[in-house]
Amino acid sequence: MNEKEFAELAAGHALHALSDADEQLFADALAAHPEWQAIADDDVETAHLLADASSTAAPPANIRTALLAQIATTPQGDHLAGAPVAEEAQPEVDVPFLRPPRRWGRAIFALAAGLVLLVGLGFGVAALTSQLTTPASVVALEEIQSAEDAQQASVELESGAVATAHWSASVGSAVLVADGLEPLGDDQTYELWFVRGDEPVPAGLFEADAGDATALLEGAMHEGDVIAVTVEPAGGSPTGQPTSDPIIAIPTA
Repeated sequence: MNEKEFAELAAGHALHALSDADEQLFADALAAHPEWQAIADDDVETAHLLADASSTAAPPANIRTALLAQIATTPQGDHLAGAPVAEEAQPEVDVPFLRPPRRWGRAIFALAAGLVLLVGLGFGVAALTSQLTTPASVVALEEIQSAEDAQQASVELESGAVATAHWSASVGSAVLVADGLEPLGDDQTYELWFVRGDEPVPAGLFEADAGDATALLEGAMHEGDVIAVTVEPAGGSPTGQPTSDPIIAIPTA
């Protein structure tokens, strides 16, 4: 067994993810190569740091995007990032070749180590997990509200519903938060618009769950845009222009 294969087993051992047979391979390899003990110790220490992480500090708003981008660019084949593509040397001991799931386990451990680094910077695992699963509209709203130039404006509809637009020129986006909107049938939907002068620009569709909604407008907001909402046929306006008068119109200037 070579050192790279042992490192993969060591990661699984630290995470208690090895089968009985693999645990025996790990023990035999360590007995045959005591100089590899440092590899196993490092992995166990990292696993303990991950388990003991308790900080609840909120991660920055862009951490979700950055991590997802990192995951998307990570190679998913048999070879890990940085591993040579050329054929590997034969193991030093006649043992079955390690299967891809063990390599995959090593990649997961590398991600865990990355999480430990974030914890070391003050980002709790629980907070990070929450960040990764938070809807984009909520993440955008938090980013806008934390900006120095954050602004908001509200309107009340005749039905009693309240809609509040949040925007920031530095962030370049806007979010609409509505409370008490009337439910629509399956043949209708709410559509967002940036009204730029006399030109309405489609900015996405949204639904009101029990009358409530937090919707991120698609596209970049321009200074002075009016944030508007119309009721359109299911799937949105078929013409790319509003087919009804806006039920919400909030100036941003």
